[in-house]
Amino acid sequence: MDEKVAGTAATAPTPGTPPIEHEHDIEKPDILHADVLDNVVLMNEAFDGENYEHEQTLWQSVKQHPWACFWAFTMTFTIVMESFDMFLNSNFVALSYFQQTFGVVVGKDADGNLEYSIPTRWQSALFQSGQCGAFVGVFLAGPITNRLGYRWTTILALVMMNATIFISFFANSLTVLTIGQAFEGVPWGLFIANSPAYASEIVPMALRGACTATLQMAWSIGGIIVAAATLAYNNRNDVWAWRVPLALQWIFPTPLLILIFLAPESPWWLIRHGKRDQALKSIKRLGARSEEHAHQSLAMMERTVEIERKMGGTPTLLDLFKGTDLRRTTITCLMYASQNFAGNLIANQATFFFEQAGISTDKSFQLNLINSCLGVIANALSWLLTGWFTRRTIYLWGTAVNVTLLFVLGIVASVHQNSATNYTQAILGILISFVFAGTMGPISYTIISETSSVRLRALSTGVGRAAYYVAEIPLIFLNSQLLNATGWNVAGKCGYVWGSTAAISWIMAYFFLPEMKHRSYREIDILFNRKIPAREFSKTQIDVAENE
Repeated sequence: MDEKVAGTAATAPTPGTPPIEHEHDIEKPDILHADVLDNVVLMNEAFDGENYEHEQTLWQSVKQHPWACFWAFTMTFTIVMESFDMFLNSNFVALSYFQQTFGVVVGKDADGNLEYSIPTRWQSALFQSGQCGAFVGVFLAGPITNRLGYRWTTILALVMMNATIFISFFANSLTVLTIGQAFEGVPWGLFIANSPAYASEIVPMALRGACTATLQMAWSIGGIIVAAATLAYNNRNDVWAWRVPLALQWIFPTPLLILIFLAPESPWWLIRHGKRDQALKSIKRLGARSEEHAHQSLAMMERTVEIERKMGGTPTLLDLFKGTDLRRTTITCLMYASQNFAGNLIANQATFFFEQAGISTDKSFQLNLINSCLGVIANALSWLLTGWFTRRTIYLWGTAVNVTLLFVLGIVASVHQNSATNYTQAILGILISFVFAGTMGPISYTIISETSSVRLRALSTGVGRAAYYVAEIPLIFLNSQLLNATGWNVAGKCGYVWGSTAAISWIMAYFFLPEMKHRSYREIDILFNRKIPAREFSKTQIDVAENE
C-alpha cells in the first residue's frame, strides 16, 4: 500500500476556484502554451487542475470520465489482433490436420497411428515472423504518430491490417504463411506502440493504472476467441481447420477503424503541436465537468509541455538516450523485455505446452480455453489491485509468486511421470498464466506509459516495445526448442529456465523500478530530472508550484 504524495503550494488557491475572477476569460484566447510559465492566471489554473486530479478517487474518475474510459479501451482493444495471431500460431502447431499437412512424422501413438509435429525451425519461424514485422512497426510508430497523431496512425494501421490478412488466409505453404505473418506484424507494431501512450494521455491520474491495464485484457480476449475457434475446428480434416480461424481476424479492423475515427485525439498531442482550441474540445469530450475545469486541465497540460519543451526541442530517437531520458528509456525497455522472462511464453503457447506435458489434444484445447477465460478474470482483478497497491508492490509480488510456481513446475516435471504429474504441470501452467495476467502483465503497461516524458512518449513506447521483441524473438526459438518433440522435449522442466529469468527480472525491478502512482507527469519529470533513487520516489515531496 502507499500513501498519496502531492505537494501543495502555500499560496495555491482552493481547487475548483479561479484565483482571478473573470480575468482568464479575457486573456486566454490570445495565450499560447509557451506563455503559461510566465502567466499568473494560467499557472494558478494549472495548480487547480493538478490538485483536482490528485484529489480524485478511482470511482470519482470513472463516474466523471466514462467516455475517456471508453475511448481508452477502444484504442487498447487494437492489441487483440496481435494477441489473436500469437495465440493462433501456437494453436496451429497443435491442430491435427495442420500437423499432418505441414509436419513430419515423429512416431506412432498407442493405437499405432502416425504422429506428426511441425519442425522446430518452422514453429520458430511462424512465432517469430509476426514479431519481426512488429519490430519494424514500432520504429515506424514514433515518427508517424508525431506527425499524424494517435488516431490517424491507428486508422492507417487498421487499413494495413485488413489488407495483410489476405496473404495469410490464402497461404498454401508454411513459407507463404510465415511471410503473411511478417506483413501483419507491421500494423501490430503501430498498435502496441500507440495504445498505452494514448490511453495514459486521455484519462485522469486516478485512472491511468486501470485503463492502461486493459491492454492485458485485450490480449486475453484475443486468446479466448482463438481458443474457442481452434477448439471448434480441431477435429476438421481439411484446410478450413486453420483458414476459418485466420478469417476471424477480419472481424476486428473495420469496426475499430470506425470507432477510432470518431474518437478524440489526445489533448497532450494536440497541445504539443500547437492546436490549443482542438485540445480544449478534446478535454471537454473526455469528461471535463465544466468549462472552468476544462481550462484548468488545459493549463496543467500546457505547463508540463512547456517545461519539457525547455528541456529539449523537437523530439528525436536520439533524445531517448540522452541525459535523464536514458534512465527512463532503460526502465521502459526493461519492463517490456521482462514480460518474456516470467513465464509468459508458456501462456502464449499454452495448448502446445499442455500437449507436451502429456495431456490429450482435445483436453489441451479445452484447457487452453479455460486458461484464456481465467486470464480475463485475472485482468479484471488487476483493476482493483492498481487502486489498492502501488506499481512496485504489484510487480514485485507478482513476479515473486511466479518465480516460485515456475520452479515448482520444474520439480514436478523432474519426478516420475504419470497422469497426476501431467495434470499438475497443466494446472501450474494455468496458475502461472493467471498470475501474469493479473500482475506483471497489466502493471507493466501502466509503468511503461508513466515512465516516459510526454514529449518523447510516442517514441519511447515504440523503442520499449522493440526491446520486447529483441528479447522475445530468440526466447520464442528457445521455448520451441525446449517444448518440441523434435527439439529438447523437456516439457515442464522449462520451469527451471523461466524461473531463473523471472528471478533476474525481480532483482532488476527491486533496485531500479521507481514508484509513480499518484504522480502527475510534471512531478515525474521533476523526480527523474533530480535523479531521485528509485526507492525514494514515493517519499519525495514535490510542491505544486515547482517547475524543476
